[in-house]
Parts: sequence; structure tokens; C-alpha cells
Amino acid sequence: MTLRASQMADIAALAREAGQREIMPRFRNLAPGTVLTKSGPLDLVTEADEAAETVITAGLRRLFPGCVVVGEEAATRDPTLLKRLAGADLAFVVDPVDGTANFASGLALFGVMVAAISHGEVVASVIHDPVGDDSALALRGEGAWMETAAGARRDLRVKAPAAAGEMAGNVAWRFLPEPLRTRVCGNLPKLGGSWDYRCSAHEYRMVADGHCHFLFFNRLYPWDHAPGWLLHREAGGFSAQFDGRGYDPTRTDGGLICAPDQPSWEALRAVLLDESEAVR
Repeated sequence: MTLRASQMADIAALAREAGQREIMPRFRNLAPGTVLTKSGPLDLVTEADEAAETVITAGLRRLFPGCVVVGEEAATRDPTLLKRLAGADLAFVVDPVDGTANFASGLALFGVMVAAISHGEVVASVIHDPVGDDSALALRGEGAWMETAAGARRDLRVKAPAAAGEMAGNVAWRFLPEPLRTRVCGNLPKLGGSWDYRCSAHEYRMVADGHCHFLFFNRLYPWDHAPGWLLHREAGGFSAQFDGRGYDPTRTDGGLICAPDQPSWEALRAVLLDESEAVR
């Protein structure tokens, strides 16, 4: 199944509505007791997450009757929802506030993420920034672009390839198991630079817009990565899981490296993952 540009505009408008109505009024204004911990100290949920997901889910079901919607908070309550993605004619994954730890601490680095998936293939995505009030969008086979609230549009393109020692990007190492965590962290000085913004939404927007070379992730919940993976691909990038397989939105493990092209991906993998490359 494919989506039309007009339908993409509707999805972007829905993400923007959730941002204006449910997220921004609560930014730096969360009531006491409304920030809860899920799996760990940086895995949080707030009333903004819940309220925004409710708005987006209801809107998607109105726009696309019969679609499957898998929101992060709904899937946290019922993990079996993930099983519905593979066979659905049209499904959506929703991260209502990506970067909740940043949002809860008053840091203006969070976003709203929505991806459309048809029979296990990511076909469209929107990553909206409620603070900057603009959206990054992608349609499978039709490119990726940034669009302002006023409708101004420009195409997105990944950064030009470079040697591994000159590449800089985001490395989310905190979910890596040992001994891989120690190996990867020990090899970071061999790159041009690395950081972790704790926000897939902005990390994917950065790499698709050519502001960094690469992204490195381990945990792959579809609401965190399906939207950005398509954005990066349609902006000209190459990505694969640690073992070289293509990204699969129905998998939550196996890691992911996003790079400007395949040779860059191979160079990054060699530096970060190969045991022979580890700093002694």
C-alpha cells in the first residue's frame, strides 16, 4: 500500500496538533507526580506522552479506517500489539514524545514520530519538532524533505562520505550488552566525534539533513526507528543491522548503523564492532 502526498500532510498536521494541544502546554510545566519511570531511570513516561498518543491514535483511525495503530505507551501496556505489524495492510507506529527524558527535564530536544508500515515495509514517515514547529517527512521511493508550518519545503540529503576517523555522529551505547558495550565505547576515540542526544527524532533529522555522518543504535523499538530509518534512506543514506541484514521494523534487536553509503557503513562497523579494532 502507498500513501499520497495529501495523506502525508494530514499525518503531519495530526502530529503538529498533538504537539500544540498536548505537549507544548506541558513543557516545563509538568505537574508533580506526572513523570513515571518504566524500564529504567532514562525510560520515562509523562501525561504529555499519554495525551498526545491518544490524540494521534484517534486521528489516524479517523483518517485511515481499519488501520492498526501501535503506540509506544499502548505497546508498553500490551506488548502483543507488536505482533500485528508484520501482516497488516496498513499499520502506524507512534512515538508521541520521543526524548521524554529531555522533555521531562526541560530540555527542548524532543519530537513526535509516526511511521506507516504496510506488510512489514515502512512506506511513509513524519518526525515533527513541536519546539521548532516543523516536520521532516519521507515517502518510500519519493524522497525526504523538511516542511515548515507555513508550507515552505526543502529536500533532505545526507552528508558526504568521509574516512572513519573523520566521521562524527550519535552513538547510543547504553543498551548494549557486555562485552560489546566496553568494546564499542573503547573504540569511540577512533572516530571524528560522538555524542548521544537521547532523542531518536532529532538524531534522525540531523543525519538526514547532513549535520552528522552516522547513527549507531542497539535497541530497535519500531516507534523509535521506523520513521527515522525511512527518512535517512530517502535522503540517500545506507543502513543495515550489525550483521549486515537490512532493517526490519518487526525486529527489536540486532542493532542498526546508519551511514552516508555502504563503504562508510562497512568502515564504521569495522571500527566500532570488530574485536580486533578494540582499544587495548
